[in-house]
Amino acid sequence: MIEISSGQLNQRLDNFLFKTLSSIPRTRIYRIIRKGEVRVNKKRCKPEYKLQIGDLVRIPPLHFDTEKRDSLQPSKRLLAELDGAIIYENEHILVLNKPAGLAVHSGSGIDYGVIDAMRLLRTGEDIELVHRLDRDTSGCLLFARHRQSLLVLQSMLLDKSMRKNYCAVVKGHWPQDLTEIRHPLKKTNMPNGERRMRVDESGKPAHSRVHLLQGGGQFSIIRVELITGRTHQIRVHCQAEGHEIAGDDKYGDTEFNRAMRQLQIRRLMLHAESLKIPHSDYTPEIEITAPLPAQFEKLMSID
Repeated sequence: MIEISSGQLNQRLDNFLFKTLSSIPRTRIYRIIRKGEVRVNKKRCKPEYKLQIGDLVRIPPLHFDTEKRDSLQPSKRLLAELDGAIIYENEHILVLNKPAGLAVHSGSGIDYGVIDAMRLLRTGEDIELVHRLDRDTSGCLLFARHRQSLLVLQSMLLDKSMRKNYCAVVKGHWPQDLTEIRHPLKKTNMPNGERRMRVDESGKPAHSRVHLLQGGGQFSIIRVELITGRTHQIRVHCQAEGHEIAGDDKYGDTEFNRAMRQLQIRRLMLHAESLKIPHSDYTPEIEITAPLPAQFEKLMSID
């Protein structure tokens, strides 16, 4: 039995269990919630239930193969790489220059994510993701080091006082006057169960602000400020304008991707370049920048 304190106030039940039972697979945690083996105040609860001060959470006895658990943890080499990729931290927040190809969460065939690695690097801290990046997107990824800073940072995202800028390589010549994209986006389920986003007038509002950094015939390099933060927003907005992002295997252009591979570009060319964070009790007013990966620098040197 665990009694909830102010540090867990309004935390989702599933997220609380992910942290408390860090060695147990997420699928198993959802199963014990669904079967009613986890109880809050002696009652069944859904995964999205928001915990309140004084709630009593019953967690059943669980066992997990230690050898299997160890095999699902990040290697020492990866942990060292991520430790070296921390580009800013104070006692309340931490910003990582996330490598491309590394998921932020485990699940769906992924044994571990960046969040699991960061909790190993900062044992004893209440490390939480403030926002997400796609697996193949690199750049600034923001973490809170305790729940109080998490709530403040999340409110900054909701009121749009925190600004996020991305750099992308896109197909063709981006028009100089195409600076605002406002296509609404809607989530759709594919026949194979995959979820995708598409432009749809009945979807949620989505706003991207674009600045052309370098134009060209085969490709252009743009900077995108996210005014809203919908899933896959930049990728779908670029696709809708006929300027798909290089290396995008979900929303991209096959022929363009093939041409870019001739230039040794084999990744999604989307990089979370900077975060502008306003002043708060936990942060100074600061802009944090993740250096552009070598593939971007290479293309910028091409006339």
